[in-house]
Amino acid sequence: MNEIFTFFGVISHNHAYILITHTLLAAGLAVLIAKLATSSLQIVPKGAQNVMEAFLEGVIAMGKDVIGEEKARHYLPIVATIGIFVFIANVMGIIPGFESPTGNINFTLALALIVFVYYNYEGIKNHGVIKYFSSFVHLGDMNPVVKFIMTLFMFPIEVVSHISRIISLSFRLFGNIKGDDLFLAVILMLVPFIAPLAPFALLTFSALLQAFIFMILTYVYLAGAVQIDEGH
Repeated sequence: MNEIFTFFGVISHNHAYILITHTLLAAGLAVLIAKLATSSLQIVPKGAQNVMEAFLEGVIAMGKDVIGEEKARHYLPIVATIGIFVFIANVMGIIPGFESPTGNINFTLALALIVFVYYNYEGIKNHGVIKYFSSFVHLGDMNPVVKFIMTLFMFPIEVVSHISRIISLSFRLFGNIKGDDLFLAVILMLVPFIAPLAPFALLTFSALLQAFIFMILTYVYLAGAVQIDEGH
């Protein structure tokens, strides 16, 4: 959205520069929040520590139903980091003078690739290459010849299905946030002083919802990769 004013745009109108600066700002804010929450840890949490602990417990509770409590805690660092980062990047575009990095397909595609590479790596690390990729096709007991022929057809389909997750993750987040940014831009142009508060609340909820969806899908993909023996 080059036509929308941003503070960083005063320095340069190059959109790659604007995307990078807003991405770095979102990352810096995520690190700052983590520092504030852990700078003076107390047995009875207060302030930022209390909020962060509630958030982390919520992420664990969310992942517990998907992948089990033990693995939910194991993968908590990457899932919670993604959640905080995505939420900050989402909500940034609601603030006048800033732009959501998640409203750019390059940003969301990079996040989707990180999740894709990571869950496949975890699947291979836990089960080995052969067992992991053989889990893509579940045919049960059948004639070996028929099973071989079915595998030749089904395995490529499963590979395409996994690759399509990159498109699903990236375009879902990008489309929703880009749509929110355009919606807010229209509202501010039509009624800048009368009706922005309700859209701000709605878009903040949408930013939170999209971060939640990205986290839960990360847990789902990890569960499918590491819980082969459990039949998931």
